[in-house]
Amino acid sequence: KAKQEPFYFLKHPSAFVSSGAVIPYPPQTSNYHYEMEFVVAIGKGGFNISQDDAEDSIFGYACGLDMTRRDLQLKARESGRPWDLGKDFENSAILSPIVPKAKIGIVSQGEIKLTVNNDIKQSSDLNLLIWNVREIIAHLSKFYHLQPGDLIYTGTPEGVGPANVGDHISGSIDGVGSIG
Repeated sequence: KAKQEPFYFLKHPSAFVSSGAVIPYPPQTSNYHYEMEFVVAIGKGGFNISQDDAEDSIFGYACGLDMTRRDLQLKARESGRPWDLGKDFENSAILSPIVPKAKIGIVSQGEIKLTVNNDIKQSSDLNLLIWNVREIIAHLSKFYHLQPGDLIYTGTPEGVGPANVGDHISGSIDGVGSIG
């Protein structure tokens, strides 16, 4: 079975917040979800980057939480509209410290895990991503000039679900670090 072409959405800088912060429940939603993701930080910009050269553009890696107002996302998707209200809002992109590639090498496998109140909700391996990092960088760079400082959240394993007021969400990626 052929893979569908990847798709993307953007997040405004106000979406980003450091790991460990207490995040308020966002306005205008009743269905707030977590998604644990592997994050790639771009260190060398480029356009139309080949898969063979993609790893040269990586500065480092981090753990990320892509928080989603799921009800607003689904409403927009059903009516064929952009997902901005569901995906791009304040405090919706939590980020762990970025670990330089020079320190840990190329990361292409390792457990990615998320817990809510110490219960495991997501657990998989990076080598099971639908699109690997080289493919994502090569594809995305056909549409955008990637710039140093760009962050690419690469997708999430199965097991996404609702976050409630008072939940403690944490996650980790082997060799990269933890978030929470």
